[in-house]
Amino acid sequence: MSNLEFQIVPISEEHIAGYYAAFDAVAREARYLGRTKAPPIEETTEWVRGNLRKGVPQFVALLDGKVVGWCDISPERADTMAHGGVLGMGVIEVHRGKGIGSALIRATLNRARQAGFTRVELTVREDNVRAKALYEKLGFVSEGVKRKATLFDGKYFDLLLMAILF
Repeated sequence: MSNLEFQIVPISEEHIAGYYAAFDAVAREARYLGRTKAPPIEETTEWVRGNLRKGVPQFVALLDGKVVGWCDISPERADTMAHGGVLGMGVIEVHRGKGIGSALIRATLNRARQAGFTRVELTVREDNVRAKALYEKLGFVSEGVKRKATLFDGKYFDLLLMAILF
């Protein structure tokens, strides 16, 4: 275990491989993301590079220089919804419960606010009580339920839609 504190930094090219590995690790838990594995590394690389070009709010958490979590806010594509974005985040399992998720979300929301976003939304599985509590603590409010929105191992799960307004 490291004695060093984690750092929250804007993602850069040098973080792509670590981001990919962290995303894949969380996705393979098949509980928290809408995927059960990361997209191919080439697709991930292009996505991050596109985010960098567009100035999309995207941060990583580093511990001893290694990516242990991430948070991003993807802008809505429709022009009538361009004031909003969708938050995605994750922290590698062994590093949860240490304040990394909160720090990531705060940094990303601050950047989104600076960039002119006035709404950020997310979905979270209804049975993910820990994440739901974190989002509520940071100001997200429940707006509705997407019934049977995900299917893992033959079982349906509802997603809770949450949002924060600036």
